[in-house]
Parts: sequence; structure tokens; C-alpha cells
Amino acid sequence: MTHLIAGKSLNTWLHEFPLLRELRALKELSWFNPTVQPAAQALPGVGLTVADIDAAADRLRRFAPYLAEVFPATRSSGGIIESPLVAVPAMQRLLGQAGGAPIPGQLWVKLDSERPVSGSITARGAIYEVLTHAEDRALAAGLIDPQGDYRQFASPRVRAFLGRHKVAVGSTGNLGLSIGIMSAQLGFQASVHMSSDARPWKKERLRAHGVRVFEYDSDYSVAVAQGRAEAAGDPSTYFVDDENSVSLFLGYAVAGRRLAGQLQALDVRVDADHPLLVYLPCGVGGGPGGVAFGLKTVFGDHVHCFFAEPTHAPCMLLGLYTGRHDALSVQDFGIDNVTAADGLAVGRASGFVGRRMAHLIDGCFTVDDDTLFRALSMLHDSEAIDIEPSAAAGFVGPVRVLAHADGLRHAGLDADRLAGATHIAWATGGSMVPREEMAAYIARGAALRG
Repeated sequence: MTHLIAGKSLNTWLHEFPLLRELRALKELSWFNPTVQPAAQALPGVGLTVADIDAAADRLRRFAPYLAEVFPATRSSGGIIESPLVAVPAMQRLLGQAGGAPIPGQLWVKLDSERPVSGSITARGAIYEVLTHAEDRALAAGLIDPQGDYRQFASPRVRAFLGRHKVAVGSTGNLGLSIGIMSAQLGFQASVHMSSDARPWKKERLRAHGVRVFEYDSDYSVAVAQGRAEAAGDPSTYFVDDENSVSLFLGYAVAGRRLAGQLQALDVRVDADHPLLVYLPCGVGGGPGGVAFGLKTVFGDHVHCFFAEPTHAPCMLLGLYTGRHDALSVQDFGIDNVTAADGLAVGRASGFVGRRMAHLIDGCFTVDDDTLFRALSMLHDSEAIDIEPSAAAGFVGPVRVLAHADGLRHAGLDADRLAGATHIAWATGGSMVPREEMAAYIARGAALRG
């Protein structure tokens, strides 16, 4: 009997979608989205608005005094958890040499790896969602004044109340770290269901914060299913659904507004003659999807967002390319979802993100693990910046995207415009990696570079 994938044979899929052959062969490849639309046309289809992003930013401002009090690393920024934007000209030269041609414009890195509290991009959505849940609970119980000082969330009274409630999440690593740390700090009983891809040090750090960690000898989807099952059986448990969460998505989207302010402060122009190209590592899709949404609401058609995925876990590319989103997993096509990029080790993309952002994501590219290690080694040597393997995925973007003339023409990016381009590789994590583990990453990358 012929094995069917979503009702079709493998041969039918390969005939209808030829790129699947290269995906199955684990080749590094680039794909430009043929269905991308002008921002003004596509943004209404997301079902969220600028007002929703503004409300999320307002909530984060309300909590800023509380965050400054409980997380000393945020005091210098008044409780606003943000990351630096840094130009990396030496890395740009190295990438150009490796790719065989100079990269036009200027390359920057958005160092979410340096974000306080959890050292990763997931602090954006995860912390925002947990704060939203805490605020909703406390307001419903009449414990806080929404116009008052939110440092009251650190009071024994509010913490004791939140301690009667639970927060659960399934994660490959950084999301669980952010959810667990923030939930425990507020007083919630927190539990994180972690896949086999998650690094041991992340589990140890969670346990040190009093978080219950459940480990599974399987991938991300199993961890999520177990976390969801826990919540379904207990009305006091709130499940953070990375695959379908509006709150997570909006927390990430705030990044677009903040990045606009950083670029303005650095006198970096973004317009028709100065396009912005952003390269975002992608796991299930919530983080890069939310960031891309926020960026599109600010810069419209002047920003181009590309998602970077491991060759062994190209779930978002698979979903967008076929139009089937979460109806398909990479395992359906014999792709093993095994990668050193633990935060990107996801076999099935978020249908929520894929469907809402289908006409706003400019393209995807896949990256082999060896390429990730070479890139993080290059960044260490050229700029003295250390990130984890998954965070290095975006650095391949400029070389890969610029190599595709047809895709660039489709995006309206000719040579004159690219000369004035700003490229941003979004470094999604790494500052909390133990020194000995980071040293091993760098050594592996250096050996691969020869």
C-alpha cells in the first residue's frame, strides 16, 4: 500500500513541488515567496493592527518599574528589556570573502543574545505573555490598580495569589527558559516540558529558579503536546501555546517599533532607495513572524524579511511553499529534525503564523549545521561577539539572498538600491551559554573553517 502524506503520495508531492527534492536531500537552498504582496494589501489579513502593538508596548511600559525592581540587570534601562543594534563591518567583509563577492550596503546585528533576564529573543514574546496573564489574573481579583505602580506585583500579597496558579509551556530551550524564569519570579507555579534538543544547562538554570522541568526523549511537538495536556486537565494551569499565541506574537511585534527608534537614533535611513533586509532565525515561527509583522507595520514595502532555518528542520519553508502550513511536518518527507540549532529544531510550523504572514514573508533559506558553526566562529574572530548556533543562522542571509538575481528583481531590489541597503542579522540567543560550551562551539567552527 502506498504511504500517503496529507492524502497524496510522495511522488505526487515531488511532482507538484519540485523544491521538496532538495529539501529531502538536506541541501542548503533559498526560496523567494512568489505570493508576497504589498504591505498595505497584506497587513489587514494578519487580523491584528498597529493599535494592538501599541497596547502591547503600553503594557510593557506599565510593568517596567516592576521589572527594574526584580531584575537588577534592567535598572539602567528603567525596566525596558531591549537589545543593542551593532554594526559589524569586519564580519561583513569576511562574509563577502566567503561568498565570493562584497556585500553591498551595511551589515548590522540585532543582539537579542544580550537581552537581560533570558539572553534571547524569546524574552520578547514570553515575558510579555506571562505579564499579560499575571495582569489579567490580578485585575480580575481586584488586587492591583491599573493606573498605579506595578511594583505591587512584587508584594507578598500578589505573589501569594499568583502562587495558587500555574503556567506551563513546551519548548526546545529558550522559550521555556524565558517563560519559566518570568513565571517563577511573579510567583506562579511554573513547569516547562522540554524536548530532547534542549541543552542541559537550560534545564539546570530553570530548576535553579524553582521551575519544574519535564524531559522527553522526543522532539518539540511532543513537548508541546505534553504541556498542552497538562493544562487541559487542570483549570488552574495556563498554557503558553507557542504555535498559536496572539500574546506571544504581539510581544515580538513590539520589536519592530523599537528597532525603528534605534535606526533613527543611528541616522540609518529606510526608504525606497535604502531598503532594510532582515534575516530572522526561525523555529516554530512565532518570534520571527511577530518581529516581521512589527517591522512591516513600520516600514511597509521598504523592509524585506527572510527566515533562516536548519536544513534538517525547514518547517516554515515547507509550510509556506506548499501552502499547507501546519498540516505537514518535515518528518512526513523523511527529514529528521535533528540539528545543533536547538531553538530551531521544530518539525511542524505554526499554522497561526504561516497563514497570517503568508503574503508578508519575503522568503526563506536553509542552513547546514556546519555553516552555523563557521558563522559563529567568524563573528567571534571578527567582532568578539559570541552567540549560540541557532542565532548564527541569519548571518548567511546577505550572501544567500544577494546570490539570487531573479528573487531580487521580484522584490524590486536592483543594484542601485542594494548599494544603500541596511542588512540586519537577528542574533536570537547565546549570552547565557556556559563558557566551556561556547568555547567548544567556537572551536568547532574554527576547525570547519580550516
